[in-house]
Amino acid sequence: MRHLGGACLAAMALAACGPADETAAASAPSQTASAENAAAASGARSESRKFRDWLAVCDNTNDCVAFGPASEGTGWVRVGSAPGPNGARTVSVGFWPTSGEGLTGPMTLTLDGRNHVAAPVAGDHEPVGVAQVRAADAAAVASGLAAGETLTLAAGGETVTMSLSGASAAMLWIDERQGRLNTPAALVRKGTGAPSPVPGPESAPHVIAAPPIAQTGFGDSGQTLPPALEAVAAVKACRAETADTAVSNEVMSARLDASTELWAVPCFAGAYNVGHDWYLTGPGGRDPRAVSLASAGGETGAGTINGGYDAGTRTLSAFSKGRGIGDCGTASTWTWTGRSFVLSAESEMTECWGVPADFWPTTWRTR
Repeated sequence: MRHLGGACLAAMALAACGPADETAAASAPSQTASAENAAAASGARSESRKFRDWLAVCDNTNDCVAFGPASEGTGWVRVGSAPGPNGARTVSVGFWPTSGEGLTGPMTLTLDGRNHVAAPVAGDHEPVGVAQVRAADAAAVASGLAAGETLTLAAGGETVTMSLSGASAAMLWIDERQGRLNTPAALVRKGTGAPSPVPGPESAPHVIAAPPIAQTGFGDSGQTLPPALEAVAAVKACRAETADTAVSNEVMSARLDASTELWAVPCFAGAYNVGHDWYLTGPGGRDPRAVSLASAGGETGAGTINGGYDAGTRTLSAFSKGRGIGDCGTASTWTWTGRSFVLSAESEMTECWGVPADFWPTTWRTR
């Protein structure tokens, strides 16, 4: 599931998206062709690959991660690899104990019979315990995972067996993507070449938010849709879809500038996901047109799942849950620049392995 906005997948959202508004879309300005949204095509391309049990993801700056799951139960190991000749490596681990109680202490990784202690990571991760191998050991542990045969995680009196099937291939792909093959900086295929030829990170697009503007008369919920927006065919369909649900009143609005308003129309509600379609209008809701929201993969749409607009930061955000505990799915942020909403951050976890959102792979980043 690459995109929250308008590209709802039934398996992830457990609900259908509202129909597209062909009339509104046809009258919308070509935002995807703007210089700002064209930035999505610059730099490296965000990409993900699955290698047997392991998942590898690199974002648009070539910052990469590799994930492996527990063979049984819920657990994961995450290898982070920053780009550049001196890019840092990290190894983080986590698992969900069968007792249901959160783990707050250190964990022990036993890799081919050798123990490595991982210190707990602060944060609201319960019931999943999260820990990290110390920085000085991370590169060696990461290479050991690629070459290893057995791995277990232990904490709080419980032990889970992890899968290393695909670990070597996932990290080899990252080495190749980052230009590290046959250099001392490689995780898998090390060589004697000097680390200096390893390319640095790709430049992240620069996104500048428009200045904040007063929001008197606009708000997060309970707003009344303007007549011109109510008359749009796709909006009528959304209103009919949600008429008898608790989300029917979750209309959101904001003032973007003196001549532009932002409106969110509730379009569906699932067990843990609520969908809205977003529109730009003139004052009083006149001349509605669908918002264009790009994803790291290049898709565009006008919808979000569990979305909202923050007038202080000028950002529209969304968090689509793959399941109720929110350990998989997609999180996206778009920034209003004064002309359009530009993708400024995206992370995605396609596997429901108990990974907290702050450890998901980044698929798009900006500065």
